[in-house]
Amino acid sequence: MPITLEGSCHCGAVTFTVESNTPVPYQRCYCSICRKQQGGGGYAINLGANAASLRVEGEVKLGTYRARIADAEHERCELSGGRRRFCKDCGAALWLYDPAWPDLVHPFASAIDTPLPAPRSSVHLMLKYKADWVAPYIAPADESYALYPPLSIAEWHRTNGVWID
Repeated sequence: MPITLEGSCHCGAVTFTVESNTPVPYQRCYCSICRKQQGGGGYAINLGANAASLRVEGEVKLGTYRARIADAEHERCELSGGRRRFCKDCGAALWLYDPAWPDLVHPFASAIDTPLPAPRSSVHLMLKYKADWVAPYIAPADESYALYPPLSIAEWHRTNGVWID
C-alpha cells in the first residue's frame, strides 16, 4: 500500500495529502528552475506521487508558476509544461504537475511534513546548470549526471528495493 504523505506550506494556509510509492528523497536537481524556486543547497528534491490521490485544503491560496526554458544553444525559449504550485501567502513551493504525465504529481520533499526514509545514496542531476557557488558533495555511492539520469523516480525506487506497494 502506498504511503500517504502530508505536506504544507510554511504559513499553513495550504495543506495537502498525496499517496506515494516512491517516497525516498534521493534525487537532487541543480537546474536553475528548481534551484531558484527551492533555494536550499543549490538544488531541489522532488518525490513521485499518484496525482489522483492529491487532496488539497486552502486551494484558493495556491499560485501556479510555469517556467520559461531558455535554450541558448538552439536560440529559443519555450514555456514549460510543468505547473509548479506554491502558496501565494508565504511563497513556499509545494509540488510540480505536468499534464504530459497526468498520473504523476511531484511533491517537493521540502514541503512534506511526514517523516521520509533517508536515502542510502543520492542522484545528482542537471549539474550542467548548477550555480557557480554550489560545490556539490557527491559521496562515493552517489551518481551524478550533467543532465537527466537513466532511471525515472519509479525505476530507481524499484531497482533499489524501496518501492512501496
